[in-house]
Amino acid sequence: MGIIVNLDVMMAKRKMSLTDLAGKVDLTLANLSILKNNKARAVRFSTLEAICKALNCQPGDILEYVEEETAMGD
Repeated sequence: MGIIVNLDVMMAKRKMSLTDLAGKVDLTLANLSILKNNKARAVRFSTLEAICKALNCQPGDILEYVEEETAMGD
């Protein structure tokens, strides 16, 4: 899995819709949706900063590292 984006969790805690957040961080709904649904391959620090400012949170509130399981079940 690797990096998990918990943007939907923070948006729910702040009672903010995707449309509201997109307007505050100056991103299209499509790009923000890609990030929210863990489909993004990268995120700019400026985007992460804008999201954290809009949601009044820290990057660690949005991003989480989950260790991938090995095929052998280590």
